[in-house]
Amino acid sequence: MAKNIITVDDSASVRQMVSFTLKGAGYGVVEAGDGKEALAKLTGNKVDMVITDLNMPNMNGIELIKALRANPLYKFVPIVLLTTESQDAKKQEGRAAGATGWIVKPFKPDQLLSVVKKVLG
Repeated sequence: MAKNIITVDDSASVRQMVSFTLKGAGYGVVEAGDGKEALAKLTGNKVDMVITDLNMPNMNGIELIKALRANPLYKFVPIVLLTTESQDAKKQEGRAAGATGWIVKPFKPDQLLSVVKKVLG
C-alpha cells in the first residue's frame, strides 16, 4: 500500500514540485497552504509523513509541528522541514519542536526522495 505524505507550503509552485516528485515515486500526496489548513486536512486522516515549510501565514511550521506532536496519532510520524532557512538556531528550534529532519530550498527531487525513503524506512 502506498504511503501518504502531506506537503505544507504557502508557495503553490513548491507544493506542486514536491507533489509531482512524490507522486512520481508512488506516494500518495495531500497538499495544504499553511499549518491551519494542514491540521484541518489531517483531522480524521492519518498520513505517514509530513513535509512542511517553516515560514507560512496563519500557522508556521514550528507551530504545526508542536500541534502535531501533541496529537497521539502524530507523536512518531516523521516531520521534515523544507525551508530556505539554514541557520543552526532555526534547526535547533525545529528539532526542539519535534522535527525529524531538514531540507534546504531549493532542493533537488532526488535529494527529497532520498530523505523520504530514509525516514519512512
